[in-house]
Amino acid sequence: QVQLVESGGGLVQAGGSLRLSCAASGRTFSSYSMGWFRQAPGKEREFVAAISWSSANTIYADSMKGRFTISRDNAKNTVYLQMSSLKSEDTAVYYCASGRLKFASRSKSEYLYWGQGTQVTVSS
Repeated sequence: QVQLVESGGGLVQAGGSLRLSCAASGRTFSSYSMGWFRQAPGKEREFVAAISWSSANTIYADSMKGRFTISRDNAKNTVYLQMSSLKSEDTAVYYCASGRLKFASRSKSEYLYWGQGTQVTVSS
């Protein structure tokens, strides 16, 4: 049974930083891409960042480029999302997801397993 457990969310002031973690189990973590998505109230779930199985390739949504960094530690079965220069519009529930393939993707349909999410609230 695949499990993804996010942590690290919370309340932060605008301009601040947070690091999210996602611990994976039940699957060969190092064989698949990982992604982060987010969903704000009343909005659809949107792509944030993704990383390939070997960390060789990372992709970001345009609004996150330069502010967010995705990384992974295959020895720890964990993927991270370092967020800085946070804005009020970054407030959302953040989800990690385990990919169908090795390669990073922006598409939700390329991810098979999802965590329960962690709330990030940015106060202005």
